[in-house]
Amino acid sequence: MKEVKESFKLIGLKLKEKTTNLNKQSAKDCGSLWQKFETEKIFNRIKGRLSNEIYAVYYDYEKDENSPFSYFIGCKTDTGYKPPEGLSELMIPAQKYEKFLAKGPMTACISTAWEKIWDSDVNRKFGFDFEIYDERSHDWNNAEVAILISIAEEG
Repeated sequence: MKEVKESFKLIGLKLKEKTTNLNKQSAKDCGSLWQKFETEKIFNRIKGRLSNEIYAVYYDYEKDENSPFSYFIGCKTDTGYKPPEGLSELMIPAQKYEKFLAKGPMTACISTAWEKIWDSDVNRKFGFDFEIYDERSHDWNNAEVAILISIAEEG
């Protein structure tokens, strides 16, 4: 399902250096950033959040899913909200997306969904791709997570 999203701002944690899908490095790096997000209660520190959704963003790709990319975990805020000390901000530009749904036990359902995306014929832009964690993702035995993939303009 294709959809267009307007630009929005996130406040949260940014992976210090780029990661890669080679040798499952991104699973380690992204997993450790999630641990930091949880243990340091980053969600509660973002007082200006507009919802309870948590966004995990893949962006700044050097080329494609096999090349280094940046990773960010955060919450949507008003554009004027300043990040608390130690947190970063990330602006997501207006983009066109293809929407996928990961369903099942966590975190396996996320990995499976990404493998399907990589094997699909989606015309990826390698812009800002993200997962949205909301109330549907709280039950780790039967989670549902939306994954939005930036797609290239047709034509």
